Order: sequence, then structure tokens, then C-alpha cells
Amino acid sequence: MKIRSIYMALALLLASCARDGQKPLEAVVNEALARAEQQTLLMAEKYAGREGRLPRTWENGEDVSSDSRWWCSGFFPGTLWYVYENTRNPKVLEYARMYTSRVEREKYTTDNHDVGFMLYCSFGNGLRLTGDKAYEEVLLTGARSLATRFKPQVGLIRSWDHNRDKWQYPVIIDNMMNLELLMWAAERSGDKSFREMAVSHADKTLEHHFRPDFSSWHVVSYDTVSGQPHLKQTHQGFSDDSAWSRGQAWGLYGYTCMYRLTGDARYLQHARNIAGFLIGHKNMPADGIPYWDFDSPDIPSTPRDASAAAIMASALVELSGFVEPAEGEKYMAFAEKQVRTLASPEYTAQPGENGDFILLHSTGAYPFSSEVDAPLTYADYYYLEALTRIKQKLQS
Repeated sequence: MKIRSIYMALALLLASCARDGQKPLEAVVNEALARAEQQTLLMAEKYAGREGRLPRTWENGEDVSSDSRWWCSGFFPGTLWYVYENTRNPKVLEYARMYTSRVEREKYTTDNHDVGFMLYCSFGNGLRLTGDKAYEEVLLTGARSLATRFKPQVGLIRSWDHNRDKWQYPVIIDNMMNLELLMWAAERSGDKSFREMAVSHADKTLEHHFRPDFSSWHVVSYDTVSGQPHLKQTHQGFSDDSAWSRGQAWGLYGYTCMYRLTGDARYLQHARNIAGFLIGHKNMPADGIPYWDFDSPDIPSTPRDASAAAIMASALVELSGFVEPAEGEKYMAFAEKQVRTLASPEYTAQPGENGDFILLHSTGAYPFSSEVDAPLTYADYYYLEALTRIKQKLQS
């Protein structure tokens, strides 16, 4: 009943947009997907002969690539899978398989927590769309590798191994995004320990990572003996007490996902609380594209982060289906605003420009002057996911 009501509300919203002279949302989504296919094919063709390389960003007029070790390696293959899902272009499928294969060795990675990003965005989408049994083995092996980073005494998956002089057991909010792989592995393998790890991680993150206003710290380091936090700070945000925008989006997405996978009402309520913080923040720009940090002292003369908007929009579309109709309509309206902005010439590159990335104006790590006002693979990935989710709602 809630889902049906959301669709009715979406239909009313579309009718209102038409009356206001806006292009219908369906047309915006379809045109955005067509442009995405153009750019993604150009990118795939460009990198096809660069064995083992994957796009990372584009700066100073030059390509910046990585091998599979970079934490973002799974996003371009995932973008190809979303393009294929919407177009069924056999050439896109060929490229999706090829670039996904470039990430396979990461199924053995045990020295960082990004295995979920690397494998579930690539092989996970590939399995969902093709049913290729070989992809199952990669994902299960990857889940076992990720599970080695879970310490029962702490109850969380360790994020990083560096800065040991400062952090005993660092966990970053981004780590919520890797739980879906463990939840899938539990269901597929029948090994309940994967689910227990994911739930434990989500529970302790909910308890220790969030402030009373439902903003989150970026890094929480835990004492390895007591299992309690000994340090809460930032690594990529403005300050330890600021709200780094992409981190807030990771939290929103992560708890929305965990509600879908567990049905635990606590996770739904927490996702709603984070959504309220983001949508109602006094420094949220009118067009829905956050500044890189909500507490940057240079607002409004500071970079935006299209990647944070894309992650947030995708999460809000999903969250809208889990709540009462009026609340769901609010989430859909905000996600629509974000997608319309991202699909506009201000944020979408012309074909063949922007190093063949889709979106402009993302911010990777501002404090390190890294990938500032630049295209990023994960911005494109979550933008395609948001478009796909909206399209599916419109067609239902």
C-alpha cells in the first residue's frame, strides 16, 4: 500500500512539474541515460587497450587512472552495468564484462575494507543482471576476505591499517557501504556469521558514530581491549566536529540499505533521521547539491560535491518506498531536484568532454587538495543508480 501511494504521489508530482513548465521527469531521466551511454562508451573505448587500468578522474586536461587496488576500481564497471540495464546495448555488455574482470583479483584483498565497493558494484551488478555463476564465486571469496577485518572484541570491520600511532582500530562511516556484500554472502552461502558481522557493525556504528543532530563523524577509532571509542575525528572533512557531506550521504545510504536487508525498524528510523538532517540543513543549497562540507567556513564560496548529491539522491529514492506517503513524497521531491540539477548543463558534461566522465564538480578530499572540483567515478555510478531507480518507479 505504501509503495502504491508513493507512485500516486509521484504521478501528481509529475503533473505539477508539467503545469510549472518543467520538462517531465521521465524525459529528464531518459535524456540523462542516453547522454550517460554516450560518455560511458567513449570512456570504455579509450581505456580498452590499457590493460588492467580503470578510470579514476580527469585533471588538468589529462586522464588519471588506477589499477584495481584503488578503492574506486569497481565503480566504472558498475556504471557500465547500469548503462547496460537501461539500454541492453550488447557493446556495453561486452565492456561491462571486460572491465569487471579487471577487478577480480580484489577478491583476495584483506588489507582494507573497500572490497565491498570494489566487488559488489562490479560483480554484484553483473550477477544481478546476467546470473553468471562465476561471479558468485568472486563475491563469496571477496566476502570471506572482507570478513577477516572483523574483530569480535570490537564488533566492527576495521577500515584502515595506516596511522597506527594515532588510531588503534579506525572505522570510517564509508564502511557502512560494504555491508551489503556480507548480507548477500550470508543469504547465498547460508553462513550466518556474515550477517552477524554486518548487523554488529551497523549497530555499533549507529551507537557511536552519530551526534545528537544525526550528523556523523568521519573516523571513530576504537580501543581494541574495551571495544569502546577512544577518538572521534575527521580525515576528509573541514574539522572533527563538522559534517563532511559525502560522509553524511554514506550514512543515509547505508542505513536505508540495511533496513531493506533486515527489516529492522531502528535502521529505518535512523535513515529518516539522517535524511531530515540533510534536507533541512541551513547550508543545503537550493539546488540540492551540497557543499563539500556543511560547515565549511567559506560557504558559499567553496566547492560543491556532486558525488554526495548522487549518493543522497539514490538513497532517498529507495527510502521513499519504506515510509508513509507524505514523507515519501518529500524524499522523492528532493531526489528529483537533485537529479534535475545533476542532469543540467551545469553538472553534466557535453559528449567527449570532461575526460569522458558524466558529471562535473565533485570533491574527493578537499583538505588534501585532491580531486577538488573534478569528475569522479563514484559520482557517475551513484548518479546512474539514482536515474535507474527513478526510472523503475516511473514504469511501475
